Amino acid sequence: MKIFSVVVPVYYNEPNLPDTVPQLLDLMSRLSPAYAGELVFVDDGSGDRSLEILLGYQCQHPQTIKIVKLTRNFGSMAAIQAGLAAASGDCVGMISSDLQDPPELFDQMLKHWEAGCKAIFAVRQDRDEPFFQKQLSNAYYAMVRRFAIQGYPNGGFDFFLVDRQVVAEINRIQEKNTNLMTLIYWLGFAPIMIPYVRRRRDKGSSRWTLAKKIKLLIDTFVGFSYLPIRVLSVFGLLLAVGSFLYGGFILFYWSIFGIDVKGWVPAMLVMTFASGAQMAMLGVLGEYLWRTLDEVRRRPPYVVDRLYDKQEQA
Repeated sequence: MKIFSVVVPVYYNEPNLPDTVPQLLDLMSRLSPAYAGELVFVDDGSGDRSLEILLGYQCQHPQTIKIVKLTRNFGSMAAIQAGLAAASGDCVGMISSDLQDPPELFDQMLKHWEAGCKAIFAVRQDRDEPFFQKQLSNAYYAMVRRFAIQGYPNGGFDFFLVDRQVVAEINRIQEKNTNLMTLIYWLGFAPIMIPYVRRRRDKGSSRWTLAKKIKLLIDTFVGFSYLPIRVLSVFGLLLAVGSFLYGGFILFYWSIFGIDVKGWVPAMLVMTFASGAQMAMLGVLGEYLWRTLDEVRRRPPYVVDRLYDKQEQA
């Protein structure tokens, strides 16, 4: 019998879980007899009643629900990694716990997996979100497609189903400070892309803050693109050439025409511009060095406090 696992990261989702868990349980009940269903919920350090609600459902469905409790909030990417590590399925899906993604789409994904595809992505064609937020998301994915990974889905994805082989590769890599979806796409397994419209969040408030979005943007481009470093190299080269030309110009006038070198204001403008450029360059280099240090330390991307599964119910 094949096992179909679904990983669900949970972070302050108390209002959503009474709707989300029954829908996912219904999805598992509709599987063909050839499948056994497994729901892997990862509590990413929630400070509300999310874990209590999940434990209540697990008492009723111990054979289906597994709960991974992390010691603190490690971030959504680390929570997904923890879920993938705990999942035992021959194929593993990932869906958010706020029901903005339709769980019934897993039926279509499973058919593609049975046909031999190892990576099936539900790609957002549109989203029921405010106009400004939608445009920012579109701009981000356009930049990823243009400067990081060619062919990346225009609308992006974080709702997917992958084969056990893909899960094994992710578990082996254990990369920190990364965009996990981009990493899955980078692995190179030919994907099937299913378009859909992401729904508006009905309950609770999103914890996906602007600061987290900015960090994801930086992680994506530092981890999957040479663009930041190459921009620095070209800009530094142009700045150096301009400085040498300006210095040569001043030396030429001083030696040929004997003109006193004047212009305190232009000199200060050049100095402040060059200093600012150097500080910006050091900031970008610092992002690379910090991530290098984080990888060298070999700290785990997450720490599991406790695993609640069917063995504990026995």
